[in-house]
Amino acid sequence: MTKKLVKVLWAGRMCYQSGLHLQNQLSKHHHDPGLPPDYPRHSLILIEHNPVYTVGIRNKGYTDEEIAKLKATGAEFHKTNRGGLITFHGPGQLVVYPIINLRDFVPSVRWYVCQIERMIIRLCAEFGIKGETSPDTGVWVGDKKICAIGIHGSRYVTTHGLGFNCNTELKWFENIVPCGIEGKGVTSLSRELNAHVGIDDVIPVMKNAFREEFHCEIVDFEPGEASGYLRTAVQAVKKI
Repeated sequence: MTKKLVKVLWAGRMCYQSGLHLQNQLSKHHHDPGLPPDYPRHSLILIEHNPVYTVGIRNKGYTDEEIAKLKATGAEFHKTNRGGLITFHGPGQLVVYPIINLRDFVPSVRWYVCQIERMIIRLCAEFGIKGETSPDTGVWVGDKKICAIGIHGSRYVTTHGLGFNCNTELKWFENIVPCGIEGKGVTSLSRELNAHVGIDDVIPVMKNAFREEFHCEIVDFEPGEASGYLRTAVQAVKKI
């Protein structure tokens, strides 16, 4: 069976709204039959966000006062259509947005989330860390979450994804109850290894883990093609 081709777009440091626009651009390729066949049908956006707190569709109804307090920390605040409760994205965290059509893999959201967890556990193992699942979605090291997962699916086309803490400043998480889970903490790869491990160190391992767990081929976007998407995403936010 021919392996699916997944194209990787490294977006670099970008605000959350630009990241949303990138997802929207690439997810349209799955729903628009008029696009040329050489457009990327399965994509992987790798991104590092400016500080932002996001809530999913199960948000607890944050008041204007609570939102203002979070914004006062210097972070943005956005409501999204992903699953899950509140989390933080920011410098030192590798955010991964797979834009894939599950009909070409396994048409099951449960399978998809499990594969993401398996991918992160494989990634952690490459660095000598034992990642585990729990009844709560995500990947954990002991009772501390190292990777949060929150996805959205539209006709089996996925958006949103995961945030993996490489060398994230963990104090940002002290302002919230991460993912709404009381009594548990948050950690990072750097914290667990007691050494600096940055996003650049993790990206090649992440790409390999995704290829192995999703049984696909991985290629990077061509520089010119990538710059076109990035330019459009940045310009779209400037118009808001």
